[in-house]
This record gives sequence, C-alpha cells and structure tokens, in this order.
Amino acid sequence: MGKITIFIILLLFIISGTLTDACEMDQTQYGCRILNAQCSCGYGCMSEFRYHSMNDCKLALRGSRSNKCDEPNPCKHHGICLQISQSPGFKCRCEGTRYYGPSCERPCPEPSNFSTHIPWECVVI
Repeated sequence: MGKITIFIILLLFIISGTLTDACEMDQTQYGCRILNAQCSCGYGCMSEFRYHSMNDCKLALRGSRSNKCDEPNPCKHHGICLQISQSPGFKCRCEGTRYYGPSCERPCPEPSNFSTHIPWECVVI
C-alpha cells in the first residue's frame, strides 16, 4: 500500500470515529438533539440524536421543563452537556478537557500511569 492510501484509510477511520461518537455503526442515525438549550441536527449515536426531525426536537424543547443542562452545568471542567432521555437526563462530552467520567470529574491518567484501560475521552490524536 502506498503512503497516500494508508493516510486516507487512517483519515476515514478518525472521521468515522468522531462522527459516530464511539457507538456501533448499526446504532447511528441522522437526527436531532438538544444541545445547550437549542436543537442541533447531524449524524451520530441514536442515544444522543433521538429526535427524527428539527420539528420533533423543537416540540420536545418547548415541552421540556427539566432540562438538566439549563441548571448549573452538571459537567465539570468545561465538559459539554447534552440533554438525553435516559436517566439522569444528561450526558457530558469530556473530550479535550483532560477529564473523563459521567460528569468529567475524573482526571485522565498520566502517560506513566496508564493501566490496561485508557478512557477514550483521554486519547489525544
């Protein structure tokens, strides 16, 4: 294989991992989600992009009385809060914060302290 072919394969792998947010391909769809009290549409995991259209998302946004992301941000260290339907009603995106965990509360391990499991939020490419 040539260097260009390897580069293209690597680039496609990185892009597909970014777009799908580390879920299986059969668990992805085009849809909308509530992000920072606004509807945002795109391609990603069904658990996050749960609304089938912008209209469905806007209806849910208007009817949502307890948006956990509107309260003081439950995501620490500048994590991004996503409203989801499953309990606890939000999910934190911790990528790039140097933290991981349900609320971006756990510091990423130092390179010298890597165990057999490295949280994917801590991988920097």
